[in-house]
Amino acid sequence: MFLVAALVLLVVVGLWVRALYRTPPDHDEAALRRIGRRWIIGGGIIVPGVSIVILLAFGIPLGHRMLPLPLPGDQPLKIEVTARQWHWDILYPDHGIVSTDRLVIPAGRAIDFHVSSADVIHSFWIPRLGGKIDAIPGRTNVLRLRADQPGHYRGQCAEFCGTGHAHMVLAVEALDAAAFDTWVETQTP
Repeated sequence: MFLVAALVLLVVVGLWVRALYRTPPDHDEAALRRIGRRWIIGGGIIVPGVSIVILLAFGIPLGHRMLPLPLPGDQPLKIEVTARQWHWDILYPDHGIVSTDRLVIPAGRAIDFHVSSADVIHSFWIPRLGGKIDAIPGRTNVLRLRADQPGHYRGQCAEFCGTGHAHMVLAVEALDAAAFDTWVETQTP
């Protein structure tokens, strides 16, 4: 998206500079109307239309991947995340594991995060894994994410939620499947 925006900016600035320094040709009234229509159709319909189609072609598959739709084969791991001023409560309902501000996930497997809030609006966001979703009191929103590789990631509340907002950090560790199963065994009460 950045590259498309940069390209559009360069084209617009280039056209603007060209318009500033060129000398207008002498045209009759009909030619001026024809040129005006060309700018309206080309610059007002075709260029924005092509830009939107390119952005949608890029964005729809990525957004579709984050929706909690049924998957063939391995079902997503369900993790409940409750935001509180100023920490994250994590619950693995299938395993009975509870933690605070630390999330351990299996790499290469889809995870459905059921996100809610106990007090004010927060925003659950792990930038390197993709999307973000609001945590709203009285409502549960579902976001599907997946870590493609094992590693350490950082999550952050992305909605100002009070004086402790900047310190509302979530440590995320993605483990390979065997290491995750071992972790679950050691954490299960």
